[in-house]
Amino acid sequence: MNITRTPIEGMLIIEPDVRHDARGWFLETYRQKAFDDVVGHEVRFVQDNHSHSRRAVLRGLHFQQAPHEQGRLVRVTQGAVFDVAVDIRKGSPSRGLWHGVELTGDNHRMVWLPPGLAHGFLVTGESADLEYKTTAAYAPQAERCIRWDDPAIGIAWPVLDNAPLLAERDRNAPTWEQIKHDQ
Repeated sequence: MNITRTPIEGMLIIEPDVRHDARGWFLETYRQKAFDDVVGHEVRFVQDNHSHSRRAVLRGLHFQQAPHEQGRLVRVTQGAVFDVAVDIRKGSPSRGLWHGVELTGDNHRMVWLPPGLAHGFLVTGESADLEYKTTAAYAPQAERCIRWDDPAIGIAWPVLDNAPLLAERDRNAPTWEQIKHDQ
């Protein structure tokens, strides 16, 4: 397994070992001890999620407020996305920074997003299936989002033929400036 640290404190890109042969390929997506060793502490996952989205769908930037923050281990099983995290943790040396990575069903990359990061993705293929494990259960009362195109954050989203397809809450999300004092 190859681990790449990102400019965001604690965010890791994980490239698993993929074994290819005449039948196809095999990879291990998760093993508790190996993951804990990579992250440097024990992580307990409590929920798995799976989303299917079509081309140009943009979901995010989503997070849950304390005490319901979610760490996420994210991977794409089919298709392609540009996956983004924004550090919104008070006191973090990387607070306000964003980092993006291409996740595809072919490159098998995974991303570890520690609790306290906002998360979003843009589907760059025809469709994408995204699976992720979370360290806290979904808590609708704690769910929040930040505007995906906030110039103060400055995410360099890939340019597609069409404008992104957004949920109403993402289209009307507050800016980082409007919410950062609450985080």
